[in-house]
Amino acid sequence: MDICDYLARHGGAARSLELQKAGFTRTKVSEAVALGLVMRIRRGVYSLPGDKRVAGALAAGGRLTCLSAAPVYQLWTLKEPAALHISRSHPTVTFGVIDHGRPKHPRHPWLPALGLADVLLHALHCLPELEALVMVQSAVGGGDVSLDFLYGRCPGRRNGRARSVLDLVISRADSLLEVLANVHFARAGLRVRRHVHIAGVGEVDFLIEECLVVETDGSTHFEPKSIKRDQRRNNQSTIGGYLVLLLL
Repeated sequence: MDICDYLARHGGAARSLELQKAGFTRTKVSEAVALGLVMRIRRGVYSLPGDKRVAGALAAGGRLTCLSAAPVYQLWTLKEPAALHISRSHPTVTFGVIDHGRPKHPRHPWLPALGLADVLLHALHCLPELEALVMVQSAVGGGDVSLDFLYGRCPGRRNGRARSVLDLVISRADSLLEVLANVHFARAGLRVRRHVHIAGVGEVDFLIEECLVVETDGSTHFEPKSIKRDQRRNNQSTIGGYLVLLLL
């Protein structure tokens, strides 16, 4: 394994001590920097060219968490973070950095981010409601963490806001759009059923007020085969007396 492969497998950046333990001497590291394969972020911190989040966290003496750690765990997000969210043992004020303090759960043994539990709990207490929700829904839906576990880490009145986000998590969501649609339909006071089987049509994402079929289609539905299949399903829904709404 060369140094670029090593860095790629470890989030894109590493400290010099970690590189030495992996067998990369100072000479090899210096050669990689001279060739432009690796960047020296600051003394003792090296990264691949490109995404600077991991390197920024290491340079600031911490690990990624909250929204900045979402790509590490492949969690859904609504937007890119405007600031770097990190966790440090000794929090200090740094421009462009949101410091979430010390972790409360075991951290990942080698990823440049906190453990998933801390990442989600930080998101619940830091991000706007829907931004936190999609991250949690992604993790819970993927079976990476249980909803009961997160509820258990949010006791008391001071965690009321976090629990209100957890209350919005649904048992199954096939897309980010489905999560958001469910929240807005419910808050509009509509009667909503999810993943309903309709004879001759199959399973639909939502059935609203027993008369409106709502499908939250993703990019794959623009493929020719998917378009024909969806048209056939929509026609069958209409023949069955339902209105159809597609959310793209």
